[in-house]
Amino acid sequence: MSFEYSVTYCAENNYENPVENASWQFLIVPENNDTQELISVEIKNSLEAKSGFSQNGFGFQTIRINTSERFQKINFSATFKLKKISFNPFGQIPIFDIPSNYELVKSLNFKVDQEPYLRETKYTALPASSENLFVFDTSISIFENLQKLNKWIYLFIHFNTGVTHVNTLLEEIINNPEGVCQDFTHLFCALSKANNIPTRYVSGYLHQGNGYFGDSQMHAWAEAFIPQVGWIGFDPTNNLLVNDNHIKVAHGKDYNDCSPLKGVVYSQGANKTSHSVEVQAEQ
Repeated sequence: MSFEYSVTYCAENNYENPVENASWQFLIVPENNDTQELISVEIKNSLEAKSGFSQNGFGFQTIRINTSERFQKINFSATFKLKKISFNPFGQIPIFDIPSNYELVKSLNFKVDQEPYLRETKYTALPASSENLFVFDTSISIFENLQKLNKWIYLFIHFNTGVTHVNTLLEEIINNPEGVCQDFTHLFCALSKANNIPTRYVSGYLHQGNGYFGDSQMHAWAEAFIPQVGWIGFDPTNNLLVNDNHIKVAHGKDYNDCSPLKGVVYSQGANKTSHSVEVQAEQ
């Protein structure tokens, strides 16, 4: 079975003083992969500034918009249509060779091969007092431990908007466990990597028709590398394995690699940016 999705992304930027020149990079285009096919892309902005496509350092498609027109307000909108192929996350899980898998993830060759996603970053750094916050049980498989970690974070952090921001560090989350999807995901990545499992931060969209936790912008989850299987998606915000309702845009080491909007604006004074996302599905 397959589903067709329509994703509409809108952003509005307001500036206190006139902008003389500006460039933006949007990382919001759904990825083409084994479970989703991008059908069409439509991009507009209120200044009718020229837009183009490029790739970021991780190979994901970005939209670049530049303007030299003087302005104080600009609106962006993008609509994506795609097809998702239904899949069962449990259908590809084999019978694990548990001892050899734990030996593998501790081996030097494995650590060298997977180094980018084992590396600690500013947003996935655990305080020294919290390094053993969640320790894997080596009598069960890595996959089972990751499922337990997914549930543990889901219960540990209370989903609450407005209490954290894009620069919130894990020490604050651990001391005051409230936040949104990026906070759940950063903690999952940190604790998974602390147990020698390569893990990457994923940005995308979530069809919320089933009452999942998320917000009106973009969603975040994690992908962990499991021996004998490969990369598997975990959504600790909702205690789920990633499924048909998750639409992937990009992955990286943390939020900074997956930020939906980056820009250079030549102006003075304050500015305000607002975003909204609508995901519609049709079987």
